[in-house]
Amino acid sequence: MISSYRKYFNQHFTAERYTRFLEMLTGAYPPLSAKLSETPVFIPAALRDQLIAAGEEIIKVIRQPDFKTLTANAVPREWNVPDENSHPHFLAFDFAVCKNEQGALVPKLIELQGFPSLFAFQAQLANCYQKAFELGKAGSFSPYFHGMNEQQYFDLLKEVIIGTHIPEEVALVDRDAPNQKTAIDFWMTAEKLGLRVLSLSDIFKEGRQLFYLQDGRKIRLKRIYNRLIYDDIKDTQDLLSSGFDPREPADVEWITHPNWFYRISKYTMPFLKNEFVPETHFLDMLQAIPEDLENYVLKPLFSFAGRGVVINVSGSDIENLPDPQNWILQKKVDYEPVVSSPDGMLKAEIRLLYVWPDGGEPRLCINLVRLSRGEMMGVRYNAGDTWAGSTVGLMD
Repeated sequence: MISSYRKYFNQHFTAERYTRFLEMLTGAYPPLSAKLSETPVFIPAALRDQLIAAGEEIIKVIRQPDFKTLTANAVPREWNVPDENSHPHFLAFDFAVCKNEQGALVPKLIELQGFPSLFAFQAQLANCYQKAFELGKAGSFSPYFHGMNEQQYFDLLKEVIIGTHIPEEVALVDRDAPNQKTAIDFWMTAEKLGLRVLSLSDIFKEGRQLFYLQDGRKIRLKRIYNRLIYDDIKDTQDLLSSGFDPREPADVEWITHPNWFYRISKYTMPFLKNEFVPETHFLDMLQAIPEDLENYVLKPLFSFAGRGVVINVSGSDIENLPDPQNWILQKKVDYEPVVSSPDGMLKAEIRLLYVWPDGGEPRLCINLVRLSRGEMMGVRYNAGDTWAGSTVGLMD
């Protein structure tokens, strides 16, 4: 979006450099299933400052003393995990890049999560774009906010994820970790922080303590870097009954506690009232259905990664819902095509990634960007489209 850098990149792009970029990024890791864009995004200072301001407005609401009361119904009863802490350790806010009436770029909130994202992967992604495409010849770039550098970033992640524990007592846990689409981030995290990567089935319980086996040795698990999304395991009860069920009390620390995945989610959006958030309503609390439904999207509260979203809403879509209490109606935002490529203009969605230490303040660290030409921004919807896909924002 910074025109001089955009022009430089497009003029110097070659398929060979893109291939080298992919090899540099993934060579030592399992295959990557997601489509990566051919380009990073160059975020101008004015938009950067707007993103920072937008994030701060959302955090004000999350830090309200009554936030847990407001979101008391956000956690499904069947997936409530005991021993919830006072705040999440991670925040992720997704903003569409739009234009206001004055023609300036502005962010509009699409979704938010109290859950970790691709923290290690995004750092490596930024490094590989800069090296493979020799961006140092065009300028000096960073994916980090507020003057943070890579060493400070990983020091903060280590403080929050490992804490005072021995790294082997800490594990990144997912349902079937080696085969997840984001597994490359798991291995990069393990390489940087020294923790273990475990599937749910690798963990067993003795009394209230958790353990896993490594080379025949039983190791106590004291802290879980949680990457498990219950939406992915709700239909596999046998997995939980045969091993560790996270809903049972255990002597383990959660980073971050699973309940925050639900509290800070689409469920939070109706409570956010500022210029960066589109009008959003709990469907069952609407006094009347808007007549201009074409200007809204219908989203299920308890489904994730874009599943179940109705973009072209009709009255019958709403009337036929058996569970309106589990849906929100959100005003559409108009993504502005802002990234020029040899194959045409692309729309952008920028995810701000925060790390929140115990006893500290939420810190905006790095970002993730998705590019698309279609209505849906997720990488699963742009797998075959050139220049679309997942990427990172670089700032001057």
